Amino acid sequence: MLFPEELLYNEDHVWIEADGDLATIGITEYLHGDMQEILSIEIPEVGTDLETGDTLVTIELRQGTVEIYVPLSGEVLEANQDLTDSPDWLSSSPYEDGWIIRLKLADVEELEDLMDADDYTEFVQGEE
Repeated sequence: MLFPEELLYNEDHVWIEADGDLATIGITEYLHGDMQEILSIEIPEVGTDLETGDTLVTIELRQGTVEIYVPLSGEVLEANQDLTDSPDWLSSSPYEDGWIIRLKLADVEELEDLMDADDYTEFVQGEE
């Protein structure tokens, strides 16, 4: 499995595309392997202030509910509301249509705690 080189990652299988103090955030293709049929999704509203570790998304699956946590602090500038109608985009297009939120970062230095694609690939291989 190849992960986009231009993104950053964390150990919870969240990807981040950073551009200055703006970040687009989603969940990786690797995490989707554990998810079967997605029934619904809850995402934060625009204007919500999130702290690292707050709930990024709640996903209701046929086999239960999964919560994914936000890896960075900041204000939600945009939320991908299309996911509520098409939650399968999380699996079918995780790096394009399946993005979850766009965040204005409270602290750009938090990006330093994330992994690049090579480190994330090694991390995933260690989990298998």
